[in-house]
Amino acid sequence: MRKSLGILLSLMLAGLPVQALCSESAHAQTTAVRKTEADLLLKQGTQQYLVSQFESALQSWQQALTLYQQIKDRQGESATLGSLGKVYEALGKYDEAIASNQKSLAIAREIGDRRGEGQALIDLGVVYRTRGNYAKAIEYHAQSLVITREIKDRRGEGSALGNLGMNYYAQGNYAKAIEYHEQRLAIAREIKDRQGEGNAMGNLGNAYRSQGHYAKAIEYQERRLAITRELKDLRGEGQSLGFLGLVYRSLGNYTKSIDYYKQSLAIAIRIKDRLGKAKSLGYLGNVFYDLGDYNEAIKYHQSSLEAAREISDRRGEGKSLGFLGRAYEAQGNYNKAIQYYESSLKIAQEIGDRLGEGETLDFLGGIYQVRGDYAKAIDYHKSGLDIARKIKNRDGERISLSNIGLALQKQNQLDLSIVFYKQSVNVSESIRQDIRGLKKEEQQSYLNTVAGNYRRLADLLVKQGRVMEALQILDLLKVQELEDFLKNIKGNDRTAQGVRLLEPERIVSGQLAGVSFEKIPELNRNLANQIQQIPQAEINKVPEYLQKIPQGTVLLYPLILSDRLEIILFSPNTIPIHRTVPIKKADLEKLVEDFRSDIRDPTSLDIKSSGKKLHDLLIQPIKAELTQAKTDTVLYAPDGLLRYIPLAALYDGKQWLVEKYRISNLIAYSLTDFDLKPKNVPHILAGAFGKGHPTSKQAALPATIAEVSEITKTFPNTVNLVEAQFSRTATETQMSNHNILHLATHAEFNLGNPDNSFIIFGNGDTVRLSEIIDWKMSNIDLIVLSACQTGVGKLGDGVEILGFGYQVQRAGAKAAIASLWSVSDGGTQALMQSFYEYVKRSDFTKAEALRQAQISTIRSPKFSHPYYWSAFILIGNGQ
Repeated sequence: MRKSLGILLSLMLAGLPVQALCSESAHAQTTAVRKTEADLLLKQGTQQYLVSQFESALQSWQQALTLYQQIKDRQGESATLGSLGKVYEALGKYDEAIASNQKSLAIAREIGDRRGEGQALIDLGVVYRTRGNYAKAIEYHAQSLVITREIKDRRGEGSALGNLGMNYYAQGNYAKAIEYHEQRLAIAREIKDRQGEGNAMGNLGNAYRSQGHYAKAIEYQERRLAITRELKDLRGEGQSLGFLGLVYRSLGNYTKSIDYYKQSLAIAIRIKDRLGKAKSLGYLGNVFYDLGDYNEAIKYHQSSLEAAREISDRRGEGKSLGFLGRAYEAQGNYNKAIQYYESSLKIAQEIGDRLGEGETLDFLGGIYQVRGDYAKAIDYHKSGLDIARKIKNRDGERISLSNIGLALQKQNQLDLSIVFYKQSVNVSESIRQDIRGLKKEEQQSYLNTVAGNYRRLADLLVKQGRVMEALQILDLLKVQELEDFLKNIKGNDRTAQGVRLLEPERIVSGQLAGVSFEKIPELNRNLANQIQQIPQAEINKVPEYLQKIPQGTVLLYPLILSDRLEIILFSPNTIPIHRTVPIKKADLEKLVEDFRSDIRDPTSLDIKSSGKKLHDLLIQPIKAELTQAKTDTVLYAPDGLLRYIPLAALYDGKQWLVEKYRISNLIAYSLTDFDLKPKNVPHILAGAFGKGHPTSKQAALPATIAEVSEITKTFPNTVNLVEAQFSRTATETQMSNHNILHLATHAEFNLGNPDNSFIIFGNGDTVRLSEIIDWKMSNIDLIVLSACQTGVGKLGDGVEILGFGYQVQRAGAKAAIASLWSVSDGGTQALMQSFYEYVKRSDFTKAEALRQAQISTIRSPKFSHPYYWSAFILIGNGQ
């Protein structure tokens, strides 16, 4: 007090007005008090936001904003507007969120706060991403990245990179997402930002999960979980547990998925994270939906809905309503499903969630299709398509196009149906070129699987006699099946072209939007008439890449349908033909299973009988055409479970098919490069499992040592790796110096997750099917797996065999030989010894060398049964 009086007296003596001084002093004190109060409210709002008390946080930040404006604290005002943007976004008030963030950005620019400008751009981008406007989100986050780099704000740079990664992830461009998250991870480690490091790992885990790299996904999520526990970050720990639940759900391990989700839920409840609680409840509902336990799914989604409503999370509320609609639809309660979908749609429209709006419109269209109300169904799908195109959501676009095609097909408007299926396929192929995948959640708005969409189109085209187009679609079908199995399949320039729309189809594709439902039959009739005017030679025009097939070589593409088998045959200088074999899919499956049982039993006396039955189905209908084409080579692209049986072992009553033709199995003709000529002089790297390593838990293969020894006798320059020397590292290191890689070891290619398919090395190492793509095999003409087996346990569609062939070719190898079942050591050794003797002949192609080795084995009294020789199939370029 005495000190204050002294100061006041000094000022009076200096001639300053006392009243003014007191006023300024009081004002300064008032400003300081208000700033302190505003800072406390800003902090209080943050704490409320973190526990999902969004309405309370909104009030706190609004009060803080008023105080900052009163005291003209522009920096505080900008920061608070940014915080308000976050809470508006959480509440689903996206227009208010954008307005608030734009005000924050304007102030930051006005006061020259470059760091604040970068943050405001981040926040704006997040809102646009939530609304599904990924292009705008990328634009804002790219601007933020430029600023943070200019001012050398490494933490802000990491945040911008991470958000760009999330944008590309949301678009389905997982490769680009990984690229950005890797950069963010590097920065976080450089600046010792453990929280940022953990977040980057979690996002990388999500991207790898969506690519189907589940082992990598689990590894990254577990590393993130460890960091959150180290930092005692309970919120982050709960998120990590939830992400692990997602991975195990993708793997189909629902027990483990439920366990992780429940742990995540427990943490959310413990720390009063109500948003986390709502999400965990929704995740649990989705798992029970997958399990077919719809009552339990409804229970969890109802709880998630209530939790979202408690915190005024409008977006979460809309999602929960949509999930409830889906569960009731699965139960057949369509009226209730429609009610929930319409409520979800209303919220999406109110909050401007265009992505959610489009998806829900498609869900509603699906229900009306099931109910047979095709007028309403098509209207909803058309609305969904319109939104997808406006927001450039290509996944949504292909789904809507497919669903319209299906509705038209059910109405027997087949020519129009083909137009929409074609457009859907072409969007799919353009997406594939961007290395994008369809997330599991998005697949649920398809009324048919993606591959089924291709199959339906091929079916319609064959029925219309448009066989060349059907053949092209079957090629693309193989690529899509690979996508469903392996993920991250890019295709090539041929597949990127998709399938050509005929000129009348191109014109009509833009007309349906303005046509009433009643006019659709007339539109279809007009289209059909116009297509009939086009010469067959034009409709069945042979693509340039198919014109290179040499004389004597044919393409054989079977197509398994529910009520028949379609056989498509193409030979040079002719238009492709098809033959229809009436047989139910279940009856065909029985024939295949009987044949497979006989062929895998060397004592079976029924093999010729079961082989003849399949010959009569697959070969007899096209026998005349094969003779006319003077066929010597069959390029065979089997469909579905036909992949589990060797074409070579079909029997015509006198001969096995291999005695008449060279046979090469194809992944797809468009994916196989027949221009590459293999090197003439073999340089072989051969590995033998032998007795193996105890950790492999696999039976010894003693004859494999003799097998590679015989190869060395034929080719003395062969490099042998035996037992413990036969390791993954040694093999990968030396393969670049050789052009034939022979692996005499255990391998399994199994249905389902590609990580369940593997090759085992002599020292116990393994390589998963998904990892083979990383091998450097551009110089490899042929990779041989002489002791592998496929379809262990339940048979599927054989895509795991397709997957192996694709992976080795994608890694650079020209062709592969693999066994469909594990043949006895002695039989394998005999066939392989003969094979390499024929490989030594410079005038023999790989396909001919295998054929001659199989014929030699047939003539061997000890190994004449197809069990011994027909297991080995050549996949790829057989030259």
